[in-house]
Amino acid sequence: MPASPSTARAINDRLALRLLQQEGPLTAGQLKQLTGLSRPTVADLVERLAAAGLIEVVGESGEQRRGPNAKVYGIVADRAHLAALDVRTEGVSVVVSDLLGRVLAEASVPIGDDTGTGPAVEQAVTLVECAVKEAGTLAAPPRAPAQEWGRLHTVGIGAPGLIDPADGELRDSSGLPEWHRRLVAVLQERFPDARVNVENETNLAALAEMRDGAARDRDTFVLLWLGMGIGAAVVLDGRLRRGASGGTGELGFLPVPGTTGLPSATDCEGGFHSLAGAAAIATLAAEHGVTASGAADEPHAVRLVRAAVGRVTAAAGEDLVGAGGRDGEGSADRTGGADHATADVEAAHRFLDALADRVVLGVAAVVSVLDPGCVVLAGEVGRAGGDELAARVHRRLARMSPLPTEVRASSLGGGAVLRGALLTARDGAQEELFARGER
Repeated sequence: MPASPSTARAINDRLALRLLQQEGPLTAGQLKQLTGLSRPTVADLVERLAAAGLIEVVGESGEQRRGPNAKVYGIVADRAHLAALDVRTEGVSVVVSDLLGRVLAEASVPIGDDTGTGPAVEQAVTLVECAVKEAGTLAAPPRAPAQEWGRLHTVGIGAPGLIDPADGELRDSSGLPEWHRRLVAVLQERFPDARVNVENETNLAALAEMRDGAARDRDTFVLLWLGMGIGAAVVLDGRLRRGASGGTGELGFLPVPGTTGLPSATDCEGGFHSLAGAAAIATLAAEHGVTASGAADEPHAVRLVRAAVGRVTAAAGEDLVGAGGRDGEGSADRTGGADHATADVEAAHRFLDALADRVVLGVAAVVSVLDPGCVVLAGEVGRAGGDELAARVHRRLARMSPLPTEVRASSLGGGAVLRGALLTARDGAQEELFARGER
């Protein structure tokens, strides 16, 4: 059955808006070429979208043509503003952008462990309010008759913990500060016209890696979060999978060899977390004589991994270490360069080998069940380990699993969660605003 005229207009409008989002400003002629629509149809949709306040003339094009220059149309970026929050146990970061994702303001605030729930929430909300106000001063002036111009449309929040699939709210957890859950409700109170959405931080990092990072060429992969805690995000066929209770990827509870017991329903001690969590990594580094200095505001485990990688990389660059393997199968692999390698470099190699031995246990379990073809190591520790740790894990995985799987390091740095929150906020806002313009 052919589409009705109204349905056809809606499809054409959405196609044009998506092209303007992906390609940037375009002329009517370019829209005609990219959409395959007729010239009158493109003229009608341009007029319709401009009347709805969704696109505007942003310039002229000097195309090779007779007559006046062609008008160039672009999405009205200041039609709405978006906020993205990365909520951690130690503080909050916020970014405010326009509808196309251009950052207008950003800020962060530390929140100490001894801060009460009320003061912690007020600090975080005040941070968001100030960032939104700053963004408003940078935006273009409102255009009548759109009364909602430049208002905060959507707030995307990334936080540790489980998200209840029934209501989309952060579930209560004894391991997380109470102010995390309270923050969502207060933000909705302070910004009653905005949509406030919360998502697990690991899931957001995975979405960001799929759109802009290490998994850009993958529609099926797993992101393993190695940080203060352990988690994973599962993307299958381009879709994030959360599970029946929202608990997909709770790898900290995975029973693995090498621990002193088994995890329980309320405590991941004895699970994979006991081998690859931050505290366990710090203990492992001490066992191998690895030390580190650095910024006090960075977790100790992260500094240790980064220091070890730095020593190994520097030694390789200076050709102080021989070309032997670094897979931890025995000292024979290192004897060629041992005479010239310093003790701290050798300790760094042993530490990274041992850490890879632990990390691969969780990776192999995921691969055997999901066969994702690609695993991205992220989180503070994963980023600190970088390509050096990823390569070691990959070599071990190739020996353990018959399923071919790449192991990659995150390429988005510390902003993956914020990036993912901003992307989901932008997608949601555009979906709602674009649909409204089609009515």
